[in-house]
Amino acid sequence: MKSLSQLLSAIPVLEIIGSTNKIITKLVSDSRKVSTGAMFVAVRGTQVDGHTFIPVLQYSGVAAIVCEEFPEFLESSITYIKVADSAVALGFLASEWYDNPSRKLKLVGVTGTNGKTTTATLIYEMSRLMGYKAGLLSTVCNYVDDEAIPTTQTTPDPLTLNELLHKMVEKGCQYASMEVSSHAAHQHRIAGLHFTGAIFSNLTRDHLDYHKTVEAYLAAKKSFFDGLPKTAFALTNLDDKNGMVMLQNTDAKKYTYSLRTQADFMGRVVESRLDGTSMTFNGREVEVLFTGRFNACNLTAVFGASVLLGWPLEQVLINMSRLVPVAGRFQAFHSPKGYTAIVDYAHTPDAVVNVLQAIREVIGNRGAIITVVGAGGNRDKGKRPIMAKEASLRSDRLILTSDNPRDEDPSEILRDMETGLDLEGRKKTLSIVDRREAIRTAATLAQPGDVILIAGKGHEDYQEIHGVKHHFDDREVVKEIFAND
Repeated sequence: MKSLSQLLSAIPVLEIIGSTNKIITKLVSDSRKVSTGAMFVAVRGTQVDGHTFIPVLQYSGVAAIVCEEFPEFLESSITYIKVADSAVALGFLASEWYDNPSRKLKLVGVTGTNGKTTTATLIYEMSRLMGYKAGLLSTVCNYVDDEAIPTTQTTPDPLTLNELLHKMVEKGCQYASMEVSSHAAHQHRIAGLHFTGAIFSNLTRDHLDYHKTVEAYLAAKKSFFDGLPKTAFALTNLDDKNGMVMLQNTDAKKYTYSLRTQADFMGRVVESRLDGTSMTFNGREVEVLFTGRFNACNLTAVFGASVLLGWPLEQVLINMSRLVPVAGRFQAFHSPKGYTAIVDYAHTPDAVVNVLQAIREVIGNRGAIITVVGAGGNRDKGKRPIMAKEASLRSDRLILTSDNPRDEDPSEILRDMETGLDLEGRKKTLSIVDRREAIRTAATLAQPGDVILIAGKGHEDYQEIHGVKHHFDDREVVKEIFAND
């Protein structure tokens, strides 16, 4: 419980009607969770406007309502607080409700189209290798030290976010890392959080079903950096054309990392294999258990963040060699028949290109690449033909299949993808709606020395079809096939 006056001290208020001498028993933004003595924050969401529930909630015993517009009828027992933006207010109120946990942690946020999960997870792992308790908020799983908590969103809502950070503090965590999605930045889910550092990985086409334009998508990412305090570090990828854009208006201390040019933190690939890579970090050679330039880039960001967090350089370098790949990110499985299957979350054209280039760099012309890939339903349709085209250009055989069709007809999605193929591309492409059958077909085609890339779902253990999630795990399917080889 918190006093209303204490909570209001955390936000700029335009107008108050009613008494502020109250004790608030609960803070909610979901009208279904309102109870006697609660404070309800009416947020204008993408699907529902919380303001529409205010008339009904006025008879629920709610103690205070935070809103952008007062209702026509005011109940005398309720305190009404008008703010400029309810979503922003919710973030600051949530932080105050949970005693500002982000200020008690060294919190690093990672944003970008690709690499967020890997980079955030490896910072969490590095924290633990350095001997600290740490927390993680990611697409794959949330962790409070060593306790796994299932995740439903890349970046949770402000109340869930602060509750998890509060649990980290209670558990004795000193460090935390989290993915910061463009949706979360745009919807102010990270409002009120205090970041020690921020990392930008890259920006390519994604989420245009939500942001509509690449410029708006970029602006959402940039807003995260724009809001950093002077005490924070801002670490950006110099190899991405938008890297320096992130630093334009930030007050944070500015740093860069790169695989190609002079930067504060430089990574270089010496030799790449399917089971690892020889790299240098600022001139110091290290063997890492990752493959591909995109992973080398992620690791260089982790190296830079580790140094900026103040950890000893020698120990950081030792621990770089001890880091292990994230589930469903370039996860390799070796068949008894001599070919390799790689399961990866790549679900954007750029990510597919990166993974396929990494495979080709390792195997050269010694084997064929067979790619199994689809595209999600109810998402940016414009990237579907691009995905197919890029996969076709870099694969010897291509199998288009279902990803998460959601409410769309999977056959229609495949037809959208096929429009990106030229005549040569169509000759080497199969379209198989059933994902399990598509993977089996790829295994049947594979010869010793070949590599199958199964892209798009990575760590996911489900397929969403007509709004229903069915259990499906690419990794399990691969293991079943290998067991029968």
